[in-house]
Amino acid sequence: MCCSLWQASAWSLLVAGATITRPLHQRPPAVFVGSDVCETCHVSEFSDWRGSHHELAMQAVTNDSVLGDFADAEFDYFGEITRFLTDDDGFVVRTAGQDGSLQDFRVAYVFGVEPLQQYLVEFPGGRMQALPFAWDTRADTDGGQRWFHLYADENIAPGDLLHWTGRQQNWNFMCAECHSTNLEMGYDAADDSFTTTYSEISVGCEACHGPGTVHVAQAQAGDFTSSRGLQVDMDDRGRATWIMNLQTGIAERSELALNIPQQPESCGQCHSRRASLAEQYEFGKPLADTHMPSLLDQSLYHADGQIQGEVYVYGSFLQSRMYQAGVTCSDCHNPHSLDLKTGSDPHTGSDPNSVCTQCHLPAKFDVVEHHGHTGSTVGCVDCHMPSTTYMGVDDRRDHGFRVPRPDLTQATGAPNACADCHVEQTPDWAAKALFDWHGDSVRDRSQFATAIAAGRSGYANAELVAAIVASDTPGIARATAISLLAAPFSQDDFRVIQGGLLDPDPLVRIAALGTLRYTQPEFRLQQGFQLLTDDVRGVRIEAVLAYADIRYQLRQGYQSEFSRAALEFRQSLEFLADRPESHAQLGGFAAASGDLQQAAEHYERALAMEPRSIVVRVNLSDIYRLRGDDVRGEALFKDGLGLFSDSAPLHHAYGLLLVCLQRADEALIELREAARSRAR
Repeated sequence: MCCSLWQASAWSLLVAGATITRPLHQRPPAVFVGSDVCETCHVSEFSDWRGSHHELAMQAVTNDSVLGDFADAEFDYFGEITRFLTDDDGFVVRTAGQDGSLQDFRVAYVFGVEPLQQYLVEFPGGRMQALPFAWDTRADTDGGQRWFHLYADENIAPGDLLHWTGRQQNWNFMCAECHSTNLEMGYDAADDSFTTTYSEISVGCEACHGPGTVHVAQAQAGDFTSSRGLQVDMDDRGRATWIMNLQTGIAERSELALNIPQQPESCGQCHSRRASLAEQYEFGKPLADTHMPSLLDQSLYHADGQIQGEVYVYGSFLQSRMYQAGVTCSDCHNPHSLDLKTGSDPHTGSDPNSVCTQCHLPAKFDVVEHHGHTGSTVGCVDCHMPSTTYMGVDDRRDHGFRVPRPDLTQATGAPNACADCHVEQTPDWAAKALFDWHGDSVRDRSQFATAIAAGRSGYANAELVAAIVASDTPGIARATAISLLAAPFSQDDFRVIQGGLLDPDPLVRIAALGTLRYTQPEFRLQQGFQLLTDDVRGVRIEAVLAYADIRYQLRQGYQSEFSRAALEFRQSLEFLADRPESHAQLGGFAAASGDLQQAAEHYERALAMEPRSIVVRVNLSDIYRLRGDDVRGEALFKDGLGLFSDSAPLHHAYGLLLVCLQRADEALIELREAARSRAR
């Protein structure tokens, strides 16, 4: 789907801007009432929600909710036999615990329903851990109805970062926010425990629409306000309709969208790769106000923006022409059942192609001249939404809706949809075939892909600037390109950084602030400090990091603004005090602010929680050195090398410390060992 050039240009200035421009006037406090209350008036929507993946996101253990085989089934994981059993009290998994010994763990909750189901175990201190064995709920004819391990190809032993008893498999932090409604993690740092609560065990109505007491009260009184008592307006369409342009074969929106689409921001609270900035999502705000979405970072996305790591949907959808044209989530998905809107045509049934034909004329696109394939062997999604498999069995489609680009496979190494079927052919062959069908028209929007690939490989500021200023580069790609700019900066680089600081897209402002940190203080003091008072919390927090080391040189009045934003930054990490990375970031911030005592305390806490963190160990040693305590600094390296004898970074950092201590012979030994470790 696309729109006229003037519409696309106008929309690009509006999407993901500083604020959602539908403020719903001051309301009394609202609380959560539960989805069952909604059924009274919203019978159809409630019926759609019943049995959906949202309703079944997390469930208490019952004979009906547990789908796995617990009839004394066995699973062999690298020679270790796990058994799945039942007793009078429920369902039990006999497997290796934290110390490696076989133990019986009782299943407390089931997690998810399709295409796999996981199982949760209660641990002391309010913790809940996700077992590594999942049940494949697909039909046996599709390879399902079996137990499998989520890390089937590597032996995740006790003590490994990814072992199921560890921090990375903890439900309270890793999973709960997106599988329940109105979650409060409730971590208590004093006794290292959780008191996690939720209003509803699953993803209910209010997870998307916000707390409902005011809405219910107005419904009972028969006196709705313009907002109907809700904290968020999910109606992205308004009065607009999609009208088919018979010349292009693509539907266009009947009126220009003047507001940022709310649905992607709301859905993005869970359907995105992001970090949390606040304990509670704020309904109606941009996602970056309470969460920090990932950019098109290496290992998460291919250079052309295709999904690679487990990134969900938000980041790829922001890149799409659909998003630029004003398409929103519910144009393709029933937001309550989560089914695709495939229409009621008996000839199409549940064919995903019928979703596309709502706005793409079949006479123009479902023809050999367009897709180059005879018969009905290929669907729209096969070429424009290639899938990647996560968690062993879960195929998820890319929502970038991009044209296959085998020529970019040659240039950047990114995959292309043609190779999914034509496995025996080369990218050259596929690129020639596409060129023969469509000429150069398929080779559009490629500048950011080659620029990001170049930026990942080394200094490529000129290519990155060209992509940043290109009018068709999506905001998230511009932000990524800005984040890859590296010193030394040219005048063109400084200009795009300045422009990024003023960009309507908060992701671009955040990226510009991240790059601004590496410019000279004189430049920083003239640019961007106003973002300490930005409307979006994620921007304010990034501004704190950009000015931490020069806070006392800020213009009059902005030092107090810095203090307010710095408090938000600390709060964004303190509510995640169960995470060593939170303490590491707090330590880095304290060090940049000149508070070496605070820096040492946070780094020490981070290292106590995660002794394997080499970066924290090195940073803490630097703090000890600045405080004149080289004895403790040296002890850190010796302890670390006792754990990781072949760590090149540790040997290198220890060698540099020995140089500072004027112990040249010992330093040379460590530096040589660092070189040998890197070569291995």
